[in-house]
Amino acid sequence: MKRDFYLFDSHLKTKVRFEPEFADEARIYLCGPTVYDDAHLGHARSAISFDLLRRTLTQLGCRTIFTRNITDIDDKILNKMEHTHRSLADITSEYAQSYHNDMERLGVQSADIEPKATEHIAPMIILIGQLIANGAAYKTASGDIYFDVTKDDEYGLLSNETQDETQSRVSYTDEKKNGRDFALWKAAKSGDTVFFESPFGNGRPGWHLECSAMVQTHLFRSGAAFACDIHAGGMDLFFPHHENEAAQTRAGYKNRLAKYWMHNGFVRINGQKMSKSLGNGFFIKDALKLFQAEVLRFYLMSIHYRAGLNFADSDMLAAKKRLDRLYRLKKRLDIAPIAPETTFENELLEAMSDDMNISKALAVVDGFIANANDQLDNNPKDKTLKAQFAGNAELIRTLLGIGNDDPYVWFQWGIDESIKNEVETLIAERAQAKSEKDYQLADQIREQISQMGIALMDLTTKTVWEKI
Repeated sequence: MKRDFYLFDSHLKTKVRFEPEFADEARIYLCGPTVYDDAHLGHARSAISFDLLRRTLTQLGCRTIFTRNITDIDDKILNKMEHTHRSLADITSEYAQSYHNDMERLGVQSADIEPKATEHIAPMIILIGQLIANGAAYKTASGDIYFDVTKDDEYGLLSNETQDETQSRVSYTDEKKNGRDFALWKAAKSGDTVFFESPFGNGRPGWHLECSAMVQTHLFRSGAAFACDIHAGGMDLFFPHHENEAAQTRAGYKNRLAKYWMHNGFVRINGQKMSKSLGNGFFIKDALKLFQAEVLRFYLMSIHYRAGLNFADSDMLAAKKRLDRLYRLKKRLDIAPIAPETTFENELLEAMSDDMNISKALAVVDGFIANANDQLDNNPKDKTLKAQFAGNAELIRTLLGIGNDDPYVWFQWGIDESIKNEVETLIAERAQAKSEKDYQLADQIREQISQMGIALMDLTTKTVWEKI
């Protein structure tokens, strides 16, 4: 890689140098959404945080194999089926597509591998069989199968969580040997319409089981000590979900799940942890009605990924103004980019290589914008200067995922489509008047557009506009 990359390991609780098990190749697994509803800001923050990780490692010259799962069998999905009388496939396909649409708008790159739980029942059944054979799992009288945490000497050491609590998304059962045991397989009950066949009886997998099976299936290499290099997700998943995944993998596969663990901080709404039960689950689609998608991306990534984020509209407005400065510079760089400035690239990569120090990285970006504007004020026609600054802007786009839009379209956001169409029609009429040398009419049309709160800019090949 171009330089060392340091990450904060949630298990060790310290910053360490990233050393992938296989040179210059990072196998990354991110816990993805449970597709029973639209994605919320918590989903967006996690996806954007580790999209930055992926982009950074790629820019440093490390090949990434990025895997993000889809949980498409779960109690919440079954409850949705019961309340809506819709099929499992109907619900999960709708919300998986909705999630993908949201991620695309937020500039989150598609996963290299996106396994679905329902497509990996076979490896899950094999894992359960291995756990039973190893004495780490047991079957209850009702047919459920549980992992016995007392058979794992390292249980609780990953998250340093030792409290005794129920380990399930369903209610506690007296059939457990102890409260921290968790479900590997939930036996089908009378009236269940969704279940899978297995040697243990019809049923469905527990939530924790799927990730271990999918990581092992898609990222493990023969002889490797770790199934993947980095396992990532929200801090709320560290215990019990990630703890349970790690235990299953140790006991069933006899290797370790991940060499490094990374977790993003919580999103809070009005100072409270975001939760649908509290009525403050802010959907991405609702936020995007109020602000451009890139503004939301910029806002969610501008706070360090491990820190808590208290969502506020005023902060979104500040993010918009900060992005506006980048786009105003881009308007001045109407030229093809060349390689970025070496100093700028080094400073930006140095910041992102330090556990994705986004505050430092954005300070580098702000400094570049200010310096570029000063130099262009003094050298407005210097094409070499413009091309190099355009190269810097391209690096910002590639590494941070911002600055993707056309700068003129950026400043048209929020304008009604009917007004946009009217403006474009008037611009065409003005161009026709100018071609016929009717400059008086052309000026009248320009004034008419100006009174609509629109500013025109005549470029060499076209006329562009923005909202004043």
